[in-house]
Order: sequence, then structure tokens, then C-alpha cells
Amino acid sequence: MADGKNLVGVDIGTSSIKVCQLKESRRGVSLLRLGYAPLAPQTIVDGQVMDSGVVIETLQRVFHNAKIRQKECAISVSGQTVIIRKISVPMMTQAELDEQIHWEAEQHIPFDIKDVQVDYQVLRRRPEVSQMDLLLVAAKRDQINDYAQLARDAKLRPVVCDIDAFTVQNLFEFSRGLPPDQTIAIINVGASLTSLNIVAGGVSAFTREIASGGNIITDEIQKQLGVPFDQAEAYKCGGALDAQGGQPGMVPAQVVQIIDSVSDAIAAEIQRSLDFFMATSGEAEIMRIFVTGGSANLVSLAQAIERRARVPSEVWSPIERIAADPRDVSHQLLQARAAQLSVALGLALRHEKETRT
Repeated sequence: MADGKNLVGVDIGTSSIKVCQLKESRRGVSLLRLGYAPLAPQTIVDGQVMDSGVVIETLQRVFHNAKIRQKECAISVSGQTVIIRKISVPMMTQAELDEQIHWEAEQHIPFDIKDVQVDYQVLRRRPEVSQMDLLLVAAKRDQINDYAQLARDAKLRPVVCDIDAFTVQNLFEFSRGLPPDQTIAIINVGASLTSLNIVAGGVSAFTREIASGGNIITDEIQKQLGVPFDQAEAYKCGGALDAQGGQPGMVPAQVVQIIDSVSDAIAAEIQRSLDFFMATSGEAEIMRIFVTGGSANLVSLAQAIERRARVPSEVWSPIERIAADPRDVSHQLLQARAAQLSVALGLALRHEKETRT
């Protein structure tokens, strides 16, 4: 259940900050404001903020340029400090579960329980065997506090902290719905992380974050062609010279070969995770793969994933069911950055007041 206005979705990524403000009405969901700004390499490394001053200044600039006055926001975390487990526990009431959850978490979380923030969702109750299935989520308090403090230092008020993979799932559910009788995979390929979320029977059955993404393609172009990072990034994106789309430049033929080769390596990592899930889960065969994220714009990546996984794959646009307000949202910016907005839009679907169901 949700009440109150939508929160502003703030996605502090490795290579950029994306901010979305949505409005829900009887006619659907509309994008009121959109903000985007790149971050310099090494500003955030493996989810750890190396230069908080740059992030705070960029956040303030994004909100100012996008003319977003609302301060209440939703943020998210990802990376190696986030643990997601599907567990089974004895049937119990909500109050009993709230009391027991930390003890249950201690059995499954490889961190000191004092160092993590724990949450859960009931996936399925099985009274015939007196069991219930839970999705257990734990994230290091330090990372949550660091990201929340960045928002507060930027004069924002963080209300919700979510997990990247689940924000993308929430947006996908809004956009396409979750098939109740099929298993699908939702893959979000970011700059430094690729999040894999396998959804079976409408609930998340397996998540994994792979420490590779679009930046390793850029790094390889930079290394093989001997060009600066910005030029390598522009080559990867087809020659565009700036964040707004720019004018296409000439792209060396070698770039296509590099993109194909590294895309295949990323797809191989994804395939290993899919194979592990199929070998250990007992769930139905994966029927379809949906690819999103900034690197989803690379045609060869989705093709490599489909070829490796031997499962039909398609690129899913996060904005396909969201109408943009033409008065305040730049069409050029939206089209250039749409694939990168899945986390920010998923966060923007959250509300000020939400209760557990």
C-alpha cells in the first residue's frame, strides 16, 4: 500500500547521476522533471564514494537545472555490500517475524549483523508444510549512511533506500507486468555493475550482481586505440560528442570489433549465472530475457546475451509506459538517456508513506 506523493528518484551511479520526478494520476504516470549529469571517472569506485564533494555539487546542480523543488527522495545501493537471499522459515505471525528476522538473518548473512540493515518480504506462505518463503535483504549500514548523507548534504531529504535490482523490477512490473506462470530474467547493464534478477511466478527467485558493465568496453577501446577515456566513451556510443546527443563523429572500424568481443565476455558471465540458477533452483526454464541499462543501447550486447543464453532476448525501454511533460522535459535528453533511467524511474515510483503488505 502507498500513500502520499511520489518521491524524487535519485540514482547515484558510477558514471552519472540520474534524477526523475513522476506524477501519478488516473490517466497514468507522467515524467515531470528529468535531470542528468556525468561523473568523472574514479568519483565512485565499486560503490564507494571517492570524492563526496563532487557528488554533492553534482546533485545540487542536477536538481537546480531540472527545476526540481521537492526535497523528499528515494535513493538506492548496490554492489558487494548488498546481500539478497531467498530463505524458508517456520510459519509465524507478522509480529513474530519482526522479532525473529535478525536471528534468521544471522544464519544467512556473511557480515556481522550489527553492521547491516536488514529487511524482508514474504514471498509465499505454505501452510501445508508450516513454512513460509522470504526474500531476505541486507545492506551494509555504512554504505546506506554514506549515500543518505550525500543526499542530506545536497539539501535533500532521503526517505527510502532501495536495492537497484528491485527498483528495476518494480518499474518492469508497472510497465509490462510480471507473468504469474513463467520465469523471466531482467538484466540491467550499468557502467560498472550488471544486475541480474530472475523472476519466477511473479516473485524474485535469484539475484546476482556481476562486476562488469559498459566501462570495461570503454576501457578496452581506450587501451587498444590509445585515446582518452572521454573519446573512447564517445566511440562506444557511436561517436556522440556530448551528453545531449551531440554530432556523430567518425568511429574507427576497430571499435565495432572491440564492442563485439567485450560484449561476448559480459554475456558469458551472465550465462554462467543463468546456468547456475537453472542447475540449483528447481524453477521452470527461463522463457525470456529483458535487457536495460545504459549499455543496452549496444545492439551487439543484447545479441550476445541471446546467443549465449539460448533464450529470446529483447531490449526493454524504461520509459515505454511513461509520458513525458514536453514543457519541462527535454526530448533530446530523454531520448539520449532513456535506457539509463530504469533505477531512477523505479525509485520515483516510491511514495512518502508505504506499508508492508
